Amino acid sequence: MTRSSPAAASQPPYPSSSPRPPLPGWAETLRQKYLAGEASVFVLYRNVFDRYQVGARYYTLLPLLSEVLLKDNKQQIFELSIDRGVRIVQGSSAQGKIELYRHLEGKGLAGIFESLERQMLEQRSSALLIPYAGTLFPAAEPHLLSLDERGAFTALHRWSLDEEFSDRDNVVILVSESLADISPALLTHPRIVAIELPMPDREARHATIGHYAPSMPAAEAELLADHTAGLRLIQLASIVASEAPQALSEQQRRSLIVGLLQGSPNAEQRAQRLATITAGMTPGEIQQLVDPTRALPEEDPAGEMLAVVRQRKRELIEKECAGLIEFIEPRHGLDSVGGNEHIKSELLEIARLIRSGDRARAPMGLLAVGPMGAGKTFVIKAFLKEAGLSGVALKNFRSKWVGSTEANLERVLATVKAMGPIALVIDEGDRSFGSSGDSDGGTGSRVIARLKEFMSDPENRGQVLFILMTNRPDKLDTDIKRPGRLDRKIPFFYAETAAERAAVIGAIFRRYQVVALDLTDAALHEACEALEGYSNADLEALALLAAEFAERARTALTSALLKQAIDDFMPPQEIAMVHYMEMLAVSETSRRSLLPQRFRALSVQEVQTRLAEFRRQINR
Repeated sequence: MTRSSPAAASQPPYPSSSPRPPLPGWAETLRQKYLAGEASVFVLYRNVFDRYQVGARYYTLLPLLSEVLLKDNKQQIFELSIDRGVRIVQGSSAQGKIELYRHLEGKGLAGIFESLERQMLEQRSSALLIPYAGTLFPAAEPHLLSLDERGAFTALHRWSLDEEFSDRDNVVILVSESLADISPALLTHPRIVAIELPMPDREARHATIGHYAPSMPAAEAELLADHTAGLRLIQLASIVASEAPQALSEQQRRSLIVGLLQGSPNAEQRAQRLATITAGMTPGEIQQLVDPTRALPEEDPAGEMLAVVRQRKRELIEKECAGLIEFIEPRHGLDSVGGNEHIKSELLEIARLIRSGDRARAPMGLLAVGPMGAGKTFVIKAFLKEAGLSGVALKNFRSKWVGSTEANLERVLATVKAMGPIALVIDEGDRSFGSSGDSDGGTGSRVIARLKEFMSDPENRGQVLFILMTNRPDKLDTDIKRPGRLDRKIPFFYAETAAERAAVIGAIFRRYQVVALDLTDAALHEACEALEGYSNADLEALALLAAEFAERARTALTSALLKQAIDDFMPPQEIAMVHYMEMLAVSETSRRSLLPQRFRALSVQEVQTRLAEFRRQINR
């Protein structure tokens, strides 16, 4: 990669008869930008701790840069890190190395940059690699930096502008997982170019599976490539190929699984599939995964393999995101939801669009609003199962450390985007993304701005479905709720009639397998007449209390026991707040047809008047 000789491609030497293998897309972008003279200082970020394929080999990042991209056209390659100081990766005689280290001795960071600058100007065509760049150029206010850190920042900034430094064919490459870790003053400089290393796409995953598991049948490799979106290649390799010499070999895993499945139908075929995707696992972990009693349907023989892959994928991604996200595994579909027929119809139509792959008509996001206990969380989870969508819940990513909140959000968004199609579920959205003013130094506003940008990205339509749930939409940033970000606003209310309340309680009894003796539909309907104003959460607590009374009496549930539970149960009394949250849901809904009849005819002015009145009652 030298400006003076563009024909000298950034590849290791290959026989003239063999075509040179292509570079990864990001590496070719870096090479072209450098050859065009656009910059001599680059920042590589995002997926920097992965493996990258060049020809038949897989490299980690620094070896790829030094052994492939720079090897044949840089006389010297240096590596600078805070833990190992300066390493000479390529070039310089033994005497030269001694002189360099002697010159650096006791001079600190400022002396290191001074010596490197002298070396790179005296001897043409050098490269400097700086891994973990955020530790040398941290994202902090200048007055908080040490004198050495300020000196390092100034030196790099000056190099990016120095024509002599550039003309002598020198290049500096910084590496950081997150741009938020690096001083923003460097990133906004026009002569410093940031290049994103993306998460691997399906083609890259399929090639990696073929490389590390060449004996895997083609059909299973295709399925595995489809179901491992969001994994890095280094993680995918850990699933399909054991590289640690002390780990079980594929044959050993196969023999272990055959023993576990002894007597089960198709034990040999099942063992072969499972052995391929349990690399790196201990015998105990394999025993927990293998279920000899599971009956596999003939139409889906690879279902067991994919279930194991999904479990391992979940573990890897949750570990990588350090508790920032949590996978959602709904157990019930919309058929387990009692009442809410108009909401279920709306969600079933959205689920149909997603399953059909109709990305153009799929909504960008959903906003579920309504008073507490109205069933928002349960219904949304049931919708995910109905739509066949994987779901992750966004946990608390805010941090007290400068830049960490933004870095956490970027990591989550990059992971989620790579896993699509997927739903990103944010419960109590007003807490995560409500306006926080300037009390946090502007972090909240930057987080919301980045979230808005991601939510309105057209590439995410049909790939990432945002679902926000809140009972206080008035605390959300107004612009985040507009169409194009949250297209469908679905209001949730307490059951309006005795019939709806009976449907909710009946669904709860079925879900918890409560056996009723003389509790006919008519008797249940009659009992529910007295439950006006009960939330879905209240109805569930009441139903479970009745089931508890039946268990204590060692009998099936009866009408008398249900009446006893109704008389004994005391629901929360927060009527003013519930009315206020109901009117907030009315004001936010995107369609009148989703509202109960008592709200459909209200004008906008009437809604605002009622909101103001309920607000005054709460304040009093």
